[in-house]
Amino acid sequence: MSRQELAGNNNQVPPGYKQTEVGVIPEDWEVVRVGDLEPYVTSGSRGWAKYYSKYGASFIRITNLNKNSIYLNLNELKFVALPNHVNEGKRTRLKNGDILISITADIGIIGYINSSVPQPAYINQHISLVRFDLKNIVSKYIAYFLVCEKVQRFFRGSTDQGAKAGINLDKIRSLQLAIPPLPEQKAIASVLSDVDELISSLDKLIAKKRHIKTATMQQLLTGKTRLPGFGGEWETKSLEYLTECLDNLRIPLNEVQRARMKGNYPYCGANGILDYVNEYIIDDDIILLAEDGGYFDEHTTRPIAYRMKGKCWVNNHVHILKAKPGYHQDFLFYCLVHKNVLPFLASGTRAKLNKSEMNKIEINLPKNSEEQKAIASVLSDMDKEIAALEKRRAKTQAIKQGMMQELLTGRTRLIKP
Repeated sequence: MSRQELAGNNNQVPPGYKQTEVGVIPEDWEVVRVGDLEPYVTSGSRGWAKYYSKYGASFIRITNLNKNSIYLNLNELKFVALPNHVNEGKRTRLKNGDILISITADIGIIGYINSSVPQPAYINQHISLVRFDLKNIVSKYIAYFLVCEKVQRFFRGSTDQGAKAGINLDKIRSLQLAIPPLPEQKAIASVLSDVDELISSLDKLIAKKRHIKTATMQQLLTGKTRLPGFGGEWETKSLEYLTECLDNLRIPLNEVQRARMKGNYPYCGANGILDYVNEYIIDDDIILLAEDGGYFDEHTTRPIAYRMKGKCWVNNHVHILKAKPGYHQDFLFYCLVHKNVLPFLASGTRAKLNKSEMNKIEINLPKNSEEQKAIASVLSDMDKEIAALEKRRAKTQAIKQGMMQELLTGRTRLIKP
């Protein structure tokens, strides 16, 4: 069945399909509301902060829900220790197969509870819990269905506007679902879960490769580990000695100018590429070092330095650096990525790296430029490997989105009716 056929209106529904409130679906699928399935629906309790502890039961918050997956992000998991006499929290004690939905702030993020979530576990007041009778429904299928764009539009359109945006439990119960026969629910959930496992494995591999790269940088850029065939002394030089500063090529653009200049050349700022414009002011291999707005702190992971090769436009929030003859551009770039520049920032209402202070930043480097080049080559190969994995992950994520569109609408059937 082609997409064009399935996209038809009420008068053009293809054989074997029917037009419903949730769109065109197979004839043997049903449309039901969440409430029709008689689930247990509730939300978390308030006042959990006093029970926070270093150890204890898992406490799930919106930050643990994942926009790109139904599986939870447990990297910043908090814990609570409930006294024996506290019964209110036990109302929301989670079980495998439960579905979580964020109901305040960033509404409609879906979570699915499985054995990866340490038990016992509870939720706060910003999350709704939906628990089905697992004999009659595959809750993982429902979780995937709730991620679909049509349902997400329902969440956005049903938001109660007020002091704080939110959605009530009656709206959760009114959600419409397209339900295939139980065997097909299981098959769809299994296939999508397999893809999610592949994405998760890629995430873990990418994280491992980044960790290895960080450790390698620590060893090679400090001279603690020397590459085979190299010896000799290292020296310490300031950026003023090692680089040319091309800040005279910086030109800011406001939003109106950028909108008028839409094109193919990167428009670069402190935090990376901001836009694409139809003109360029520099055509070179350069290092961009944030002047303000792009520094690491406990809340952000934005870059302090990045590379651009070729034609681009640079604004006035980033310094433009190029290695002087005799020093390797790639090596200096990795040194600046590794370097803590926070001590050089000017204090005030907004942290800023002035040019005079930037020039004082010192770099340790081997006197032999060939060793600089060799170190940079090792790190560059690592970057390429990580980039290839990230590209594969993005492709897999796109494939998953396409599969969801096909499987959760019945366009592609895993089990013939």
